[in-house]
Amino acid sequence: MAKKQYSFYPGCSSQKAASASNYQVSVESMCKTLDIQLNEIPDWNCCSASIGYAEGGELPRLALSEQANPGQDIVATCAACWLATRETRDRLLHEDTLMKETNEALAAAGLKVEANQKVRHMVEVLVEDFGYDELGKHVKKPLEGLKIAGYVGCQTNRPFGIDGESFENPKYLDKLVETMGAEPLDKYEKKVSCCGGALAFSEPEKSQALIKDIIESAYDGGADLIVTPCPVCQMNVEVYQDQINAKYKTKFKMPVVYYSTLMSVAYGGSAKDAGLDGQVIPAKKLEEIASK
Repeated sequence: MAKKQYSFYPGCSSQKAASASNYQVSVESMCKTLDIQLNEIPDWNCCSASIGYAEGGELPRLALSEQANPGQDIVATCAACWLATRETRDRLLHEDTLMKETNEALAAAGLKVEANQKVRHMVEVLVEDFGYDELGKHVKKPLEGLKIAGYVGCQTNRPFGIDGESFENPKYLDKLVETMGAEPLDKYEKKVSCCGGALAFSEPEKSQALIKDIIESAYDGGADLIVTPCPVCQMNVEVYQDQINAKYKTKFKMPVVYYSTLMSVAYGGSAKDAGLDGQVIPAKKLEEIASK
């Protein structure tokens, strides 16, 4: 039996050929090393983050999780999925009328929800259930010589955040970077800035202005790459660099990876194990360490 088991909500961006499919690859590699078993919620659905809060989509997911994986915390790797599901659980627990109406609706499908499973982001699991000392014990290839900007973004930081962390200057990514043997960027001014994901299509000029500042701040601090816990942040900050370069006459070519990518490499995984073959901007220095 695995050391830890969780009810897993993958999210649509992690699916094969989707924008964060390489994230899922690195998470699976990381979990194998840490002996974590992720039990996928059956028939899970999209959290609707890309079209705003569509309301109600989280309810059957919570009920199905309780039915299939009782007693297990729900864990999401996507910041938007985590936020939407956690907010829904909190509302159900604090609004008796909503809970009653929800179960009346779910009864038509033979389901019931009690909202008795905690909803957690994968980084919460790593920090709170394992801790930095335990995570560091598995490092086989320290990420020496890399300077990394920990870009937390906004969704994993507010309104909930990681227990015990500052909203203005959360340190968990910096500590993970250090645990993996790399050097965290000590003063990264855009650590919790929004990437403008909600504006990427409707007002791209505003979103790209925000992204420019995020990347520029990393360069100013001498970072080799950016690490993030959010698929939306990863995608936006990586894929729009060519457009930003054309507009602002910059020469950005900053790799943007997930914390699980760093961990997979540090734990001895290959570039493929870490999902590095899914990068739009290659993380060449990380690939070099993975190839050793």
